[in-house]
Amino acid sequence: MPFSHSGMAWSPFVAAFFPSSLLPLWGNERSFEQKQHFFLQSFAISENFPNFAAPDGDFVPPAGLCINICFSLTMTYTLDETDLQLLRTLQRNAKLTTKELAEAVHLTPTPVFERQKRLERLGFIRKYVAVLDPERLGQGLLVFCRVKLKQMNREIAEAFVRRIQRIPEVTECYNISGEYDYLLKIRARDMKQYQEFVLNKLGAIESLGSLESTFVMAEVKNEQGINV
Repeated sequence: MPFSHSGMAWSPFVAAFFPSSLLPLWGNERSFEQKQHFFLQSFAISENFPNFAAPDGDFVPPAGLCINICFSLTMTYTLDETDLQLLRTLQRNAKLTTKELAEAVHLTPTPVFERQKRLERLGFIRKYVAVLDPERLGQGLLVFCRVKLKQMNREIAEAFVRRIQRIPEVTECYNISGEYDYLLKIRARDMKQYQEFVLNKLGAIESLGSLESTFVMAEVKNEQGINV
């Protein structure tokens, strides 16, 4: 039976080499970070982990030197309902304090702070941003532009992507299947500015073959978050 804590499962492979004399010290009251530190320290001094030899016969260092690699390969993290509730709450309002988040998920502030930092560290939360109002900032025209390149290979595609990443009017860019190669989401002040954008910026890309623009008449739904 693997060890687990807040969704963290330890494979039987790791459990088999964990020093049995230290298991009573594991304790369910320990935080994930404390258990991780305890595991690493214990595993490093354990004599139960064997030495291995590479296929060519060279000696491979034991657990103490390979622990980070072994640790990464032998554990997985599964979000529990509290994690999901925390993510939903942060998607609605990322400005909430730790105390306010704790109230929302019915926990005390300390474990909520640890969970939030863990979700950030593991990449479930990429970053925190402010969502601006394009209308009030004079960027009310929204256009979806499909782009087809004259020809497609790795070098041409990478050059096109580098150019697009430097164009501030393009807020999103996707490599798509079908007749066209890329889908661009573009913000502009008005039709005149968009025309200048097409002529002076998109049109200046040598690999551009053709494009098709679709102008948004009304925004029906725009959810910044994802369904979790």
